[in-house]
Amino acid sequence: MFHVTERLLLRPSWPEDAPAILSAIGDEAIVRNLARAPWPYGPEDALAFASMKQDARIPHFLLELPGEGVIGSAGFGEQAGEIEIGYWIARKWWGQGFATEASRALVDLGRFLGHERLVAGHFVDNPASGKVLRKVGFQPTGAVAKRFSRARGAETDCAEYALDLAEQSPRIELKCAA
Repeated sequence: MFHVTERLLLRPSWPEDAPAILSAIGDEAIVRNLARAPWPYGPEDALAFASMKQDARIPHFLLELPGEGVIGSAGFGEQAGEIEIGYWIARKWWGQGFATEASRALVDLGRFLGHERLVAGHFVDNPASGKVLRKVGFQPTGAVAKRFSRARGAETDCAEYALDLAEQSPRIELKCAA
């Protein structure tokens, strides 16, 4: 599945993307805010990420900025039996709205895929991610749960959010190619 936003191409990853992924994510400040990524993040981790099998119900994407290449990733996963969104952006591109743009695309794709509810979370020492989630319609649940961070090697407080897609009308008509 591919999706185009105003500035980004959301596309699947392939093994040959591993060097670009490693270059974009190879920063402890990024990886420490992710639950599943290890630190240090090496070439074998990038290859494993680039080679992950896609599930059409919960796809994940590389974020490609035309003329610049891979600047991050965004996608769906499962957390405690619910559909969760997640994202990361290379440090060079922080503060330019790319996380918000990619997250909006995920919300639209979630609706297109028939999901009625999405969840998300951020480690409490990463409030910028909470701002992104609120901008795209997620509401804090009021819960803070412990979630393991591979990069930190420890359970870390994670603020939880949810978005009921059934309560919203679609913002755009999606045209997706599989």
